[in-house]
Amino acid sequence: MSTPEETRVKDAISQKPHVINGLATVADALEIMRDTSHDALVIEKRSVDDEYGLITTNMIARQVTASNRNPSRVSVYEVMEKPAVHISCDMQARYAIRLLTRLGLEFALVIEEGHLIGTVNLRDLTLAEM
Repeated sequence: MSTPEETRVKDAISQKPHVINGLATVADALEIMRDTSHDALVIEKRSVDDEYGLITTNMIARQVTASNRNPSRVSVYEVMEKPAVHISCDMQARYAIRLLTRLGLEFALVIEEGHLIGTVNLRDLTLAEM
């Protein structure tokens, strides 16, 4: 009897990551999100020893829009999550779903051989697992 092929995180990556500077404004991030249809943007490292950050539309909604803050006056670094959780591209999707759910997260960065290759979210992981 053969075992079914396991769905991996790399099977659920739908887009290449869009990387922006942490000094960009939230208005800049929203414009990029609108133009690229990304729900999450990766914040670039400031140095080799730094870590990536992550900003999502949900973070912006909670921390900027709901608080009635002006997106043109708020920097991405004020809203982002850093360090962002990252997972291996070869992790089984079901374990990635469990991890993100346990941590209360919707998105994670995907790493292959130490390099950022994308982002993945619970929705895409769940659909890939079906």
